[in-house]
Amino acid sequence: QVQLQESGPGLVKPSQTLSLTCTVSGGSITTSHFYWSWIRQVTGKGLEWMGAISSTGNTYYDPSLKSRTSISRDTSKNQFTLQLSSVTPEDTAVYYCARDRVVRIDSFTRGAWGQGTRVTVSS
Repeated sequence: QVQLQESGPGLVKPSQTLSLTCTVSGGSITTSHFYWSWIRQVTGKGLEWMGAISSTGNTYYDPSLKSRTSISRDTSKNQFTLQLSSVTPEDTAVYYCARDRVVRIDSFTRGAWGQGTRVTVSS
């Protein structure tokens, strides 16, 4: 059974780059036909899919965040990472990593999810 775990700083200053890592166990990030996503949820709002990386390393981003988002992976560590640049307090949210057979995942009812990590953007 695949398990995902987010890690990274809980506090980031405005204008800096937010960097999070998702460590995967119980399955390889190179297994065919899976996509590995980053999703966030601002308090009181719905899930927002940010982007994904495929099992072959192709990346996909939501257009609204594409200019600030980068997703990469380290296959030797079975990890994938999120970098979000030029953050503002509006980027304060719980950030999740997830796996599914579709590129865009925006529901807890499908796929496998990490527990989420809260990131606050504040000076």
